[in-house]
Amino acid sequence: MTETLKALGDHIAGARGDAVIKRDIALDELVFAVRRDAAHDFISFLKSDEKCACQQLMNLSGADYPDRAERFDVVYNLLSLTHNHRIRVVVMAGEDQAVDSVTDLYSAAGWYEREVWDLYGVPFKKHPDMRRILTDYGFEGHPLRKDFPLTGFVELRYDEEKQRIVQEPVVLTQDYRNFDFVSPWEGMTTVQLPGDEKAAKQKVGAK
Repeated sequence: MTETLKALGDHIAGARGDAVIKRDIALDELVFAVRRDAAHDFISFLKSDEKCACQQLMNLSGADYPDRAERFDVVYNLLSLTHNHRIRVVVMAGEDQAVDSVTDLYSAAGWYEREVWDLYGVPFKKHPDMRRILTDYGFEGHPLRKDFPLTGFVELRYDEEKQRIVQEPVVLTQDYRNFDFVSPWEGMTTVQLPGDEKAAKQKVGAK
């Protein structure tokens, strides 16, 4: 399998080496990191070339590496039913840098690209319907970014007076607790808490 994939990798690099930044074999899959501006044509080649024949886009996902200048990875996992091999394509993008949509090559990419936009904020050029798909209308931010707060920015609740759902900024009331050593999460074992005297009386009675 490794020799077959290596030969296929040489074939792809020979035909579209101008687009390739890096290539590797991992878990019996060919992995290509390609230039963002050449990604669409590269994936089109993988679909149409007889030796590649990647007829299916199995999934498309994102990843966030905030320490990098181009912090996002857009990952395409392609499958060839003809040759029974898989090829992974990785495209890097910075904030507000758009990636070309592949919806014209794979119709399944439509919802996948919307998910990556919704959760990571990576836009796709020439997408026919670039809008959120998992979060609500008016949602602020992109929740799978590493710098997105775990609490989010807003919360929803049902308002009895208005008889509808309202959206409000998150209020973390626990930030304003008074530390009186009564709360169970304080973990204080050396301080006598209210009620400890009852345990002492029981021990006296038992004698």
